[in-house]
Amino acid sequence: MTDSTDLHHIVVVGGGAGGLELATRLGRRLGRRGRARVTLVDGKLSHVWKPLFHELAAGTLYSYDDTVDYLAQAKRHGFRFRFGHMHGLDRGDRRITLAPVIDESGQELAPERALHYDTLVLAVGSVSNHFGTPGAAEHCMFLDTVDEAERFQRNMAKAYFRAQEQRSPLADGQLSVAIVGAGATGVELAAEMRNAARKAVHYGLDRIDPERDLKLTLIEASERVLPALAPALSERTHRQLEGLGVRVVTGRKVVGVTDGGVALDDGEFIAAEHRVWAAGIKAPDWLAGLDGLTTNRANQIQVTRGLQSTTDPDIFAMGDCAACPMPDGQGLVPPRAQAASQQAIFLATAMTRRLQGRAPGSFTYRDHGSLIALNEGHAVGRLMGSVFGNQLIEGTMARLAYAMLYRKHQATLHGVPTTALTALARWLTRHVHPRLKLH
Repeated sequence: MTDSTDLHHIVVVGGGAGGLELATRLGRRLGRRGRARVTLVDGKLSHVWKPLFHELAAGTLYSYDDTVDYLAQAKRHGFRFRFGHMHGLDRGDRRITLAPVIDESGQELAPERALHYDTLVLAVGSVSNHFGTPGAAEHCMFLDTVDEAERFQRNMAKAYFRAQEQRSPLADGQLSVAIVGAGATGVELAAEMRNAARKAVHYGLDRIDPERDLKLTLIEASERVLPALAPALSERTHRQLEGLGVRVVTGRKVVGVTDGGVALDDGEFIAAEHRVWAAGIKAPDWLAGLDGLTTNRANQIQVTRGLQSTTDPDIFAMGDCAACPMPDGQGLVPPRAQAASQQAIFLATAMTRRLQGRAPGSFTYRDHGSLIALNEGHAVGRLMGSVFGNQLIEGTMARLAYAMLYRKHQATLHGVPTTALTALARWLTRHVHPRLKLH
C-alpha cells in the first residue's frame, strides 16, 4: 500500500457493520493497488457485529470470540486505521477533527488531530432515542455499544449471585427486567434473557427458578410487537414470547422511569430492578448542523439516491445515520444491517466511479426479509422470519438462515475460507467453552 499523499484520500468515519465492510472492500479494491488511500476512523479499537449485542447483554456470547481488531483488519486488507472520535468538520479545507483520546484514568493517549480527506463517508450508525421520556436517560440501560451491553451483562450476573445467596424471598421487582421497545433488539433480548437464566441454573445457581424468579416484561407503544415487520411475523413472535414466559404489553406508552421500574400511560407501574431502553433510534446528536450539513429531525444526514450529502458532493453518508430516499419516494431506506451492507457494496463501486470522474449512480435497497432469533438454535431452534416478502420460516431452518447472515458479514471481512475455518473451529470447541458468561 503506497504512502503517497498525492493519492485520492477516502476517509470512512465509523467502524460498524457498514463502515468496516466498506473500508475493507475499498482497501482491497483501491488501497492495495495504489489507486487511493483509504482510512477508517473509529473511537473504539475493535468491532463486534451489532445484531449480536443482545447476546452480549444476556451473557450468552463472549465479545472476544467475535471481535475484529481494526488495526489487524487494516493491515490485512489495504487500508489504515485512525483511533479517535470525530468531533469537527471543516468542509472548506476538507478536513475532520478527531477529539483527544483519554483513557480510564484520565491520561491523554492522543491529542486532538486533524485529518484531510478528498472524499468523506460518514457511517457512524445510530443510538437509542428515549424521546425525552422523564427518567429514561438516568435510570435505563442502553445497548448502543459493546461496553453498554457488557455492563448490563455484569449487572445481571451480580443480580443472579445475589438472588442465589440471599435467604429472604425476592423483593418486589428484584430479578425483574423491563424492556422498553419490542423491535428486533427488544424481542431478541427478552428471549435471550430467558435462555440465559436457564443456563445460570445449569451452572449451579440452583436456588433461582428461571421461569418464576426472572420476570421479563416487554413494552411496546404500538399495537403489536415488531411493528415495522409483517403482521404474520409479529403474531407468531408474540405467541413465542408468551410461550417463553415473557409478559408482552402492547399499545401502551412509558411515561416515566425511576430506579424502581417504569410507569405506563394508563397508570400501571411495573416494578423492575433492571430497565433497558430499546425503543426508537436516532443518529448521534453531534451530526446535527455539522458545518452546515443538512439533517432531519432524527439527526440523519440528508443524502441523494447516490448517498451523497445534499449539501456537499464530497461527503457521503450510509447506514443508520443517512436519510436515503426509497426509489419511489415513499419513505427512507430502513435502518437495518442489510441496508448498511448493501450500501457498502454500492459505495465500493461508487468510489471507483468517482476516481474516474463519473457520477456515483443510484442506490436501490432490496429487502431480503427479516429474521428474529427467539432461542438458542442448538436446543430449541426457535426463530421466525419473513423471507422474500411473504414466506415464513420457523425453527431449525430459520436459525440456520439467521446464522448465515452473520457468516456473510464475516466472509465480507475475512474471506470465505477463513470464515469457514473459524466456524469449524467454533463447532469443534463448542463443549470446551461455557455457554454463559457469569463474571
